[in-house]
Amino acid sequence: MAIILAITAAVTKIARGGRRRSATDPTCKMPPPPPVVNSIALLRLLPTLFRSGLPAILHELYTKFGSVFTINLAGLLKMTFLVGPEVSAHFFQGLESEISHGNLLEFTVPMFGKEIAHGVDSATRNEQARFFVDALKPARLRIHVDPMVQEVEDYFAKWGQHGTVDLRRELEQLLLLISGRCLLGKEVMGTMFDEVCNLFRDIEGGVNLMSVFFPYTPLIPSNRRRDMARKRLHAIFSDIVRSRKQREGDNVDKDVLQSLIDSSVWTGARLLSHERFLTAAVDEQDKIAREHSNINGGGRITDDRYGSLMEMRTLHSCIKETLRLHPPVPMLVRTAHKQFTVRTREGHEYAVPAGHTIASPIVISNQVPYIYKDGHLYDPDRFGPAGREEDKVGGKFSYASFGGGRTGCVGEGYAYMQIKAIWSHLLRNFELRLLSPLPKSDFTKFVPEPHGELMIYHPVASPAPEPSSP
Repeated sequence: MAIILAITAAVTKIARGGRRRSATDPTCKMPPPPPVVNSIALLRLLPTLFRSGLPAILHELYTKFGSVFTINLAGLLKMTFLVGPEVSAHFFQGLESEISHGNLLEFTVPMFGKEIAHGVDSATRNEQARFFVDALKPARLRIHVDPMVQEVEDYFAKWGQHGTVDLRRELEQLLLLISGRCLLGKEVMGTMFDEVCNLFRDIEGGVNLMSVFFPYTPLIPSNRRRDMARKRLHAIFSDIVRSRKQREGDNVDKDVLQSLIDSSVWTGARLLSHERFLTAAVDEQDKIAREHSNINGGGRITDDRYGSLMEMRTLHSCIKETLRLHPPVPMLVRTAHKQFTVRTREGHEYAVPAGHTIASPIVISNQVPYIYKDGHLYDPDRFGPAGREEDKVGGKFSYASFGGGRTGCVGEGYAYMQIKAIWSHLLRNFELRLLSPLPKSDFTKFVPEPHGELMIYHPVASPAPEPSSP
């Protein structure tokens, strides 16, 4: 929490460029500003931070101040939090001229270069985003399924009849292989694959407190490694693109460059900790395998793999519930360029001033009690095929693990497909047993991830019994 707030405070101060917010017209009747949490109140919450982590602090502030409140860090940072769907519409749907990332993500420019993402103006950035949107449309996801499944089958074939492994480490390795095959292209899957993976790690290592304060200085070792890695990756993929342009027709590979997510680790931890939902997911896999396997398939899905993955509604609900509790990014931030007004569920109106950093704490909004019954508990039935559909009942932006509105994540469909491909294979072929306690989120990371090892025992599953004849 302290690192996140410090980073945001520094970047926000730079983004403002010393500008002062213009005075409010005293003759204009405006709603009051949101209630303010001052520095002293935040200091009192430090024990909670160290004891229970960031979500506990945000939940405590939400309980005390309601769905809209502002944190004021000695004038360095004024961050207004919007919790719940009723106050989130402008955050997700506001025009770029009214609310945007601003310069909050400028520290990513040295990571990716000045030609893409936040190194270019918003119009160019939106044009670049259209390439990803088109490449990740549901109709195009079919081309990724067979390579995904092939990588999964080849990887887990090495496990043998039984053994004990760190599931987190195994899935990280597999996700790199899947991404290399589906997203980076077969050109990097040979001797170049290890080099590309190491280069990506050097890029990721450039995201730290010092690089945020001083993103361009070569005096920081992680900055130097990041810059060298970016130049080498640029050279590698420039050669790949140049080579592909020389080919014609169907010989051009249909890959897409996109980042991976490892939420499958959380999916496994949650499933293996809840026997009822694990059993339901395994039963679903047995049924689908019988319907989509030939007689010699040995439990493998051999026909219409894409269609079979789409049929896995129980597994889909388990993954969706996991992402509700463990969103890939626990908090989204924007900068308000113009003042705007929000109205809470209770009918209170607040005027959020221009210049504030606006935060949408997904990790709290995904658990608000008036939408999610016992929201702290893992319960895929809230989304299941015959479930309560709590997110739909709650309305738009009730479920925001992949963002929403014009800022929604275009890789959501790919992410679900990737996790299903992995876990459908594991559930059909192994009787997994969780040996470690359920991991906690490591909020010291820029993007929180499961903390520590996740040890499992994996004997090969017994063949599923054939259904009895009527």
